[in-house]
Amino acid sequence: MFAHYAKQATVVAMLFFTATTVSAKDIVDVAAGNDSFSTLVAAVKAAGLVETLKGDGPFTVFAPTNEAFAKLPEGTVEGLLKPENKQKLIAILTYHVVPGKVLAKDVVGLSEAKSVEGSTIAIKVVDGQVKLNDATVIKTDIETSNGVIHVIDSVILPPEKTSQVSPRHVIENAIAQGAPQYNAGHAGRCCMTYSSAITRLMKEYAGEMPTHVRDHLQVSFDNANKMHCMDSRAWALRRALDQVYAAM
Repeated sequence: MFAHYAKQATVVAMLFFTATTVSAKDIVDVAAGNDSFSTLVAAVKAAGLVETLKGDGPFTVFAPTNEAFAKLPEGTVEGLLKPENKQKLIAILTYHVVPGKVLAKDVVGLSEAKSVEGSTIAIKVVDGQVKLNDATVIKTDIETSNGVIHVIDSVILPPEKTSQVSPRHVIENAIAQGAPQYNAGHAGRCCMTYSSAITRLMKEYAGEMPTHVRDHLQVSFDNANKMHCMDSRAWALRRALDQVYAAM
């Protein structure tokens, strides 16, 4: 078994060794400075995630190239960028983000990683290439001031959820994860956790919410995402979750 992992580690090390890049800029600025990520940057802006991804982090971002987005069915990207599809776009983008800084060497021995969106991403090494679900990692360890970027050749989509748990459970789980993140000084991560929970509530449980609760949640979410201070945003999102929890 040791020999197997040693061999796998050697393969992964060879694959990633020449791909390391270091930058003092944050994740958003690094992506914005590379024309290959113009579609991703436009999507991050449309989803209102710019300030979050410029936060303290650290975050690990699996960044699809323009060519990766182009593989989606015709009209998909244009549709996702429309305001009425913002919740779906947020879910897709946060599925490409993992809390913490996960470097290429850390992939050895991993079979999955939990995304900020809440769903897991399958990880495996096939013929010396790292696969995330059906996407292939084509460049790794682009280190930024608040995390690391790994480039992938396809957009990965979160699995459809079946709403087997109650909305109150979704909120409880988000707070159980988000509060310790905030208390540890990671307000940006906390914001991502709370935002993902609200996105899930709006996507899966909208029909179960009274109209005034749903509308108030949407307004609170939009207002929170306009805040530049991550501490203030985290508390605004938390209050929105608390209000829904009390109402339901």
